[in-house]
Parts: sequence; C-alpha cells; structure tokens
Amino acid sequence: MDAAVTRKDKKNKMKGQYREPVMQPGAFRGWRRSLGLSQKEAAEALGLKGRVVQYYEKGERDGEPVTIPKTVRLACYALSEGCEDYAGPSD
Repeated sequence: MDAAVTRKDKKNKMKGQYREPVMQPGAFRGWRRSLGLSQKEAAEALGLKGRVVQYYEKGERDGEPVTIPKTVRLACYALSEGCEDYAGPSD
C-alpha cells in the first residue's frame, strides 16, 4: 500500500481535484493475508467488529457499497510496518 502523497496530489488538492486514495476490497484482503491474519485477528488488531472486516473484503453491506475509512487504511499501514499501538509522542 503506497501511503505517500505526491507533489502533484498536493497541487491537485489545492485546485479541488484531489481525490482521496481508496483501498479496494482485494487490497484489504491482500493486506490481511500478507500479515497472516484471520478475519477475526484483523478485526481485533484494527479495533473493529468481525463483520466489518467481512464488509470491507466484500466491498458492500446489504447491497450498498462500503468504503474503507482513512483511519482504517492508516491503521493497516501502521500494522504492516510493525506498529501495534501508539501512546503519543514521548515527553
């Protein structure tokens, strides 16, 4: 997952053309599998209910599209980098 925002992205954002990157269901499933996590383990690691992970992997809930929120995408990235928790900056 590429979390970097390019200079072009910043320029387009200022023009009102910036679109937030969207993690697709297959990418979410791939992230989970790459870490060797079950759906239940992924839900626990992300602080979500198990059904939510299923919705993200399916890309819909009750026939309606489901978008993976930025907070979850960032948490996926942090877990991929080995960060399991964060207590804030050290004093």
